[in-house]
Amino acid sequence: MTTMTDSSVREFKMPDVGEGLTEAEILKWYVQPGDTVTDGQVVCEVETAKAAVELPIPYDGVVRELHFPEGTTVDVGTSIIAVAVGDGAAAAAEPAQEAVADTPATAEAEEPKPEGRQPVLVGYGVATSSTRRRPRKGGQAPVGAQEASAAVQAELNGHGPAEPAAPAAPAAPAAPAAPVTGDRPLAKPPVRKLAKDLGVDLTTVVPSGPDGIITREDVHAAVTARSATPEPQAAPAPVTPAPSPAAAPTSYDTARETRVPVKGVRKATAAAMVGSAFTAPHVTEFVTVDVTRTMKLVEELKQDKEYAGLRVNPLLLIAKALLVAIRRNPDINASWDEAAQEIVVKHYVNLGIAAATPRGLIVPNIKDAHAQTLPQLAGSLGELVSTAREGKTSPAAMQGGTVTITNVGVFGVDTGTPILNPGESAILAVGAIKLQPWVHKGKVKPRQVTTLALSFDHRLVDGELGSKVLADVAAVLEQPKRLISWA
Repeated sequence: MTTMTDSSVREFKMPDVGEGLTEAEILKWYVQPGDTVTDGQVVCEVETAKAAVELPIPYDGVVRELHFPEGTTVDVGTSIIAVAVGDGAAAAAEPAQEAVADTPATAEAEEPKPEGRQPVLVGYGVATSSTRRRPRKGGQAPVGAQEASAAVQAELNGHGPAEPAAPAAPAAPAAPAAPVTGDRPLAKPPVRKLAKDLGVDLTTVVPSGPDGIITREDVHAAVTARSATPEPQAAPAPVTPAPSPAAAPTSYDTARETRVPVKGVRKATAAAMVGSAFTAPHVTEFVTVDVTRTMKLVEELKQDKEYAGLRVNPLLLIAKALLVAIRRNPDINASWDEAAQEIVVKHYVNLGIAAATPRGLIVPNIKDAHAQTLPQLAGSLGELVSTAREGKTSPAAMQGGTVTITNVGVFGVDTGTPILNPGESAILAVGAIKLQPWVHKGKVKPRQVTTLALSFDHRLVDGELGSKVLADVAAVLEQPKRLISWA
């Protein structure tokens, strides 16, 4: 056996993928010791305090060791994987070959397991090779082992029979089974998100896309096949006396409590909100406004050819109204420099939009939103929302915000008292838009009404300035023609 020197082993360290972050959690390893890797190949997915990121390896070689298991939080700069390169790669491959040769076929049959947490891609690294990895050396398992593996996988996913089928009379599958190779299934981030939401294991989906890529249609086909497959009939359970009403189980889980580790995006959000709440003296003001004309304008813009294919909704005009109010009252767009004891007035607006995602609350922002036309702003909002929903928001997109809008109305809430995003001076909460009785031109009529709430940092924004900004936003939404007259 060839002796491998330390000089032929490269240590890949946890990079700073978020401009100043100090740690990241390893969500999933895509390689194991003995696997061959190439420059640009994604080896793991990590979650920082801001987003999930896939890490590509920067050199060719053979994986020698994974220093940390999945679920471990690692400091930036700490080595997470050792890769044998050059002459060391051949030496590292020999033990892997021997290990595979000495492994019984039954062990191979147990290797595929249903995936746990599906990775949400963020677009970090080389996209063309981010979902591919070379198979392990040692060849595939025998045909019998592969069939056994497929049967185990199908039963774990709820598709297989409750009892093992007799070897002499295998049942014909309702749909073609996906090949079980141990490789990570090839699928784009939105498809992985769709599969996760529908509870579909990608290892059981038959790909129809080019180069074996799983498409949305493949995932929906898997769901259809699953629903069409009759559930196995379980053996009748012994009859037991019915429990008394007092002892009847509730709809809650059998466990009395569930503990969820606070980490990643949620941990960062919690720390930021606590820091903001106990650092900046918050003041919140409210105004209820008739937005009937704004809602009519929204419908008209949807029919405008210039807005074809763009996301046009009330949030678009609310965002534009806030930008107009900031232009009329520029001192609201500022931050507090504690070290220098100075107020920093920003002459640009990076407009943050609070978005609820499966990973927690994030606030990406539209850079230089003040300089965008209404159609440009519509395009930026649409891109921001779709990117956040797919879990592809980059750390850079969540930095440098100056003011924020949070739309709690989408949850049917009238309004709220939002907490400032750290480093910002104001945040606008938008409530639900509802048809309510309203005095219009001296008569009570049903009108579209909403409540706005503006929280601001009272160290640099006094009550007069905050009131002017909120009143200007309300005035624009009540009379959208002010978007022209106040421009």
